[in-house]
Amino acid sequence: MIDRKKVAFYTLGCKLNFSETATIARTFDDEGFDRVDFSEFADIYVINTCSVTENADKRFKTIVKQAQRSNSEAFMVAVGCYAQLQPEELAAVNGVDLVLGATEKFKITDYLNELTKNDTGAIHSCEIEDADFYVSSYSIGDRTRAFLKVQDGCDYKCTYCTIPLARGISRSDTLQNVLDNAKKIADQGIKEIVLTGVNIGDYGKGEFGNKTHEHTFFDLVKALDAVQGIHRLRISSIEPNLLKDETIDFVAQSNSFVPHFHIPLQSGSNVMLKAMRRRYMKELYKDRVEHIKSVLPNACIGVDVIVGFPGETDEIFLETYNLLNALEVSYLHVFTYSERPNTHAATLPNEVPKSVRSKRSKMLRGLSAKKRRAFYESQIDTHHTVLFEGENKEGYIHGFTENYVKVKTPWNPALVNTLHKITLSEIDSDGLVKIKFDSVLVKN
Repeated sequence: MIDRKKVAFYTLGCKLNFSETATIARTFDDEGFDRVDFSEFADIYVINTCSVTENADKRFKTIVKQAQRSNSEAFMVAVGCYAQLQPEELAAVNGVDLVLGATEKFKITDYLNELTKNDTGAIHSCEIEDADFYVSSYSIGDRTRAFLKVQDGCDYKCTYCTIPLARGISRSDTLQNVLDNAKKIADQGIKEIVLTGVNIGDYGKGEFGNKTHEHTFFDLVKALDAVQGIHRLRISSIEPNLLKDETIDFVAQSNSFVPHFHIPLQSGSNVMLKAMRRRYMKELYKDRVEHIKSVLPNACIGVDVIVGFPGETDEIFLETYNLLNALEVSYLHVFTYSERPNTHAATLPNEVPKSVRSKRSKMLRGLSAKKRRAFYESQIDTHHTVLFEGENKEGYIHGFTENYVKVKTPWNPALVNTLHKITLSEIDSDGLVKIKFDSVLVKN
């Protein structure tokens, strides 16, 4: 292999994928490659794929074509969930040379003995039962926040989900590894760490290869809060049945954990939740939201919701809409149901027409905008700490408060990756919040 080859990366999907792309990229750094932006000329392009929705599948071909415009002779590698679930489909895409599954993706440089273009992509994909070991991952160096992987895989059997087929059983990093990685991130000057995984509330299962829990998610939260040098810790998506009151109460008095929760609901109908094989009913979800707001009145609460699941009648959809409208939540991530191969849901009767799915999705997206606006308005004239990001967007720099209000102020490069005490002053026409600075820099 010629020294100083150039490699570029593109990530589709979730925060977990971003953490793993960064870890894969570091293996290329160790092998002497130069990392470049995906829009630039590279000898190798690595695309980390997602297969949660049909749209993510379709985007893969678009990304391949984008890379080919920069270098039509580049060696193209596909990794990630889609690569594990549908390797033959990816290998058949024009320009793809190598497809690596769930376990092989972390040994990617072992498969690059020669960068010869192939007529069809070579496939190295394990049986998902073999994905029973854990690989530590975190993103660093290209963001003001880092994504720290603490858990992988899932033992839940939600009827619509392909993730257990793509990532295998639930397993966790050791507590000491997580703490060591958090310290490494903090030592790089990154101000915020976002905990990520497939089912992070199940943390502790599979630690040291054990079938049972060595530690709990609450143990993890308490240990991370004691790590010196971390300014902010944010919990990413966590199942409502695994978000315990003890964790919520601890966050309310934490040194580092911020008042922001993202809790999947998926449906506000118990009939649908049972059909989805979720592990809670809507009453528990309502209780979680109310408890958060009782101890953290300014907390931001995000919600995942699926529309158009088989059997979702107009009445059932309105049950979801009305529940979300009544709950004190801050924004919605709306997913239009799409049939995924090898899932139980794809075999269910009473399919919802796609036109109806689209209409319902539009209604919930409108509700999300209303909820976000109401949450932002409730925060006007309140005091917060904002972490500024690194991009000049039409003359403004953006940032997020600890409770996830997105703010803007005129561009100033000196603000990048700094924390400042501010007052939220007014909502702009683009839906972002303008600020007033209360004091000088909080912390370097």
